[in-house]
Order: sequence, then C-alpha cells, then structure tokens
Amino acid sequence: MTAIRARRPRRFGLAAAAFLLASLCLPAHGAEQAGSRELPKLGRGINILGYDGIWEGGHNAPFRLDNLTTIRKAGFAHVRINFFGFKFMGPGNVLDEIVLRRLDAVVEEVLARNLIPVLDEHDTHVCQSDVAGCTVKLKSFWRQIAERYAGKYPKLVFEVLNEPGGQMTAAEWNSLLNECLGIIRRTNPVRPVIAAVLNVDANPVDELTLPADDRNLIVTFHYYAPLQFTHQGAPWSRTFSKIGPLDWGSQDDEAKAAADFRKMSLWAEKEKRPVYLGEFGVYERAPSESRARYLSFMARSADKLGWSWAYWQFDHDFAAFDSARQAWKPDILRALIPPSR
Repeated sequence: MTAIRARRPRRFGLAAAAFLLASLCLPAHGAEQAGSRELPKLGRGINILGYDGIWEGGHNAPFRLDNLTTIRKAGFAHVRINFFGFKFMGPGNVLDEIVLRRLDAVVEEVLARNLIPVLDEHDTHVCQSDVAGCTVKLKSFWRQIAERYAGKYPKLVFEVLNEPGGQMTAAEWNSLLNECLGIIRRTNPVRPVIAAVLNVDANPVDELTLPADDRNLIVTFHYYAPLQFTHQGAPWSRTFSKIGPLDWGSQDDEAKAAADFRKMSLWAEKEKRPVYLGEFGVYERAPSESRARYLSFMARSADKLGWSWAYWQFDHDFAAFDSARQAWKPDILRALIPPSR
C-alpha cells in the first residue's frame, strides 16, 4: 500500500467545507430534531469497559469508576458501555446475577456523574458468525435486561447490538432487530433504543426496516474508512500490521468522508430519524498529526450535522486516555473536544 502524500495540518478541505455548509442549509438537521423531540440528546461521548475486567470482579481492570468524573469534566455527555452479555449466560441463557449487579453499579455511577449511559450489547463476533445462536441469545438477553430495568433509570439508553453483519444478511438483521424491539417495548414502551445499520462497507441504511410508529429510536452507524489508514499497524491483523505510515487529510480524503456522511444525512432527513455515530477512531500506530486531523474532521462533521457521537475508545487500544499516567492524551482530546475560546 502506497503512503498518502503528507500534507500540512488543517481542519477542512474546500470540498468538505462546501458539503458541510450545504448540509447546514438543508432541512435535515431540523427534520431530525422535529422527529425526535422526546429523545435525549446524547451529545459527545466515548466508549468504555469493553475489554475491562470489572465484569469478572476486577482482575485486569484498568478502568476506574472515578474516570467517569474525568470524562465528564473533559466535556463528554455520555458513555457507551460495551457489554459482552453472552459470556455471562448460564444454562437456559440466564444472565449471571452477580454480573448484573455490577452492571447496575456501573449505570448508577454513570448517572451520578451526570452522564447518559448507553448499554450496548457487544457480542459482534458471535452474531456475525452464528446467526441462529445469536438470535436465541440476543432475544434472551433483552428479555432479561428489559424486565430488570423496566421503570428504572429513565436516562439509560439501550443499544440492541453492536455491528450486526458478517454472515447476517439485511433481512435476517431486520427480523432479529424488530423481534428484539418487540421484546423491549413490552416492558419499556418509551425507552430510547439505538438500532444499528448493517455493518458493511456500503452502509446500506436504505435497507434498515424500523417500526414506523416507534419514534423513540436512534439509528447508529460506525465509521472507520479507510481501514488501511485507521487500522494501520494493528498487530492483530496480518494485513494491517504491515501497513503504514499512511497520511490522511487530502481534499479527496475529506470529500469521500463527507459523501458517506451525506448519504446518512439524506436518509435521516427522509425518515425523520436521529443519527448516532457510535464509533470512530484511529489506531495509535498512525502518524499523530494525521490521526488528529481525521478525528477532528469526523467529530466536527457529526457536530455540524446534529449527530451525537462516541469515540472508540477510552483506554486499551485506540486509547484517548493513558491509564498508567491517569491522563488524557492531549492531541486526541483536543481533536475530539477543542478547548473553548
């Protein structure tokens, strides 16, 4: 893979700036807001706890609950809690009560910091490779979670499934998604729920089928394009581990991202649905200036379109925070949330 020509840091290219200006003149933003007045504005957020040992009792658990205060003070308004529920299911797919109590405690700590908690069922690997097994487990998961939180924590937001895709077709996902929504709505009729677009390169949002009368839904997609840039040097991939250093930030780079966002914005305008950019990020092997340009462009583009967003992720890899030093990585934080003037 040929490295992209290095360029002087700047915020937006001319093509992308023109797109964003035009987007602000479209009725999309207002239409989305009009169709979701009762939904919470999630605002700027960050993903947490996906690979943390807090669920197993605190082993290999770099995340501290006090970090929630740090997150709030930095200017974030919500956290997306990445919860792998399937591995805590016993016979009959019953969730472990001890783990559920830990989840209760996390939700309460998030709320105590005046942050909005998003509970994301994160068993992507299972659901992308075993659709039948995922169907049984996911429905059981939401039956138990919905019943547990019925009438509790009204600010808690449910996210049905992280990144459906892989072996799961659009038709299979629509069927499973709507079954899960039916399960949730029996006990949580007005709970805000996040529903994902099938996670494939084409972002087939037009194929997403949602109940027309349910206006308490937020539609989410993730954005890591181009993967060669955002995942360069990632050691878990034989392909990406050999790539880099690659730059990002040319006018063509920005125009491509702007066009992808415009597709989502036009759909949201038509369907009167709010949009949530639930993940975006760049692995730490990327050149730091290019990484900051990419993150700033994605965050500011989402802000201008009226979308909420969540950076991937707080710690571990792609990290915005240094757990050993207990300090933000300043270039990443500035890119995501510029200092107030």
